[in-house]
Amino acid sequence: MNLFDMVREENLKRRRPLAERRKPRTLDDFMGQEEILGDGKLLRRLIEADRLTSIILSGPSGVGKTSLARIISHMTRSSFVTLNAVTSGVKDIKEIVEKARRELETSGHGTILFIDEIHRFNKAQQDALLPHVEAGTIVLIGATTENPYFEVIQALLSRSMVFEMYPLADEDIIAIIERAIEEDEQLRLQKILLGEREKTFIAKNSLGDARRALNILELAVITTSPDPEDGHIKITEEILSECTQRPFLRYDRDGDFHYDVISAFIKSVRGSDPQAALYYLAHMLLSGEDPKFIARRLVILAGEDIGLAHPEALTIANAAFDIVHKIGMPEAQIVLSELTIYLSLCEKSNSAYLAIKEAMSRVREHGAVNVPPHLMDSTKKRLKEIKASYKYPHDDPRGYSEQEYLPDEFREVDFYRPKHHGEEECLVKMWKRRKGSRD
Repeated sequence: MNLFDMVREENLKRRRPLAERRKPRTLDDFMGQEEILGDGKLLRRLIEADRLTSIILSGPSGVGKTSLARIISHMTRSSFVTLNAVTSGVKDIKEIVEKARRELETSGHGTILFIDEIHRFNKAQQDALLPHVEAGTIVLIGATTENPYFEVIQALLSRSMVFEMYPLADEDIIAIIERAIEEDEQLRLQKILLGEREKTFIAKNSLGDARRALNILELAVITTSPDPEDGHIKITEEILSECTQRPFLRYDRDGDFHYDVISAFIKSVRGSDPQAALYYLAHMLLSGEDPKFIARRLVILAGEDIGLAHPEALTIANAAFDIVHKIGMPEAQIVLSELTIYLSLCEKSNSAYLAIKEAMSRVREHGAVNVPPHLMDSTKKRLKEIKASYKYPHDDPRGYSEQEYLPDEFREVDFYRPKHHGEEECLVKMWKRRKGSRD
């Protein structure tokens, strides 16, 4: 390499973004994804033994799918070829397969084909891969940000192992930031002051995306002038707020204000005010609150505050929680918005919540009491001596039987006190017709 090429190479190297410079080169450098890459995990064992089979890596941007493929390329004895599904087609696949076949015949070495954004391949393009994956001519690594069970053909999925990769935890993001400041050949030459709160701010606003976190850090460093006295580059939350284009909100997930905001959010939904509830929801999401935490609280609210007024609200809330868990941010904010508005508009009843509290209070107060004989286990021999017999409700044409179910000590107690709101009123009317009212 001549001097001109060396200078050009150095200039190109300096121009590479921090996120590109900090891509992990070994499995030990790789942060997060312990579920699939931790010591002794299947995928790690396959990579280290160089016995990889076809796999699909599924997960959002910035979690390490491409980085993992690069690491594999450095650790394998096989030829490693990369395609991008956006710019490649069936012709490219055929050329790679033909070269892979010749390589296998002449040297016995296999070929690993990494296809980024494989979900962008149409069915015909995916079908073109199938016979060669099945024959072992190529080992496929497909990366996708979409659900592979929807976007990858079933035949290809059945011949591949699917590994799901998740957004990085805050502590992983913080570790990546710290290592970048300490180890990056450009950053370590500068006197960067980044406090714990500022690191947390970056972690919260990166949404589990390592690339985004490093981009935020790099932008903050290059746009902040060193202190003229000591040369330190002090990164503040206000600077980071500008770099992330998100408002700097006073919100500490472990502090009082965190609990104040979630309290105001729940009380607004309980109070049937969707406008206020949406304000607090937006505040939490922009501050980096875990969307699953919000969804979990809404499931509780659906059971506690809406209850029997709209029993289906609990099912809807649980479905929303499941969706939020599966898709993550930013799309999860749409689901949370819909659920927040729906639960705010629902009629409210806390009768089920109060009923179980009252029942548990009475049980604690009185302790265990005897079950009425006619409700005891009928297999007990001593029950044959008891005259009172159990009336099977289905034997009655009306579908219910008039008998006592409560122990004598509680027969005058009403644990459940209905609220005449929404569907609960209809349920109570049917109950009273069957049982008679004890008002």
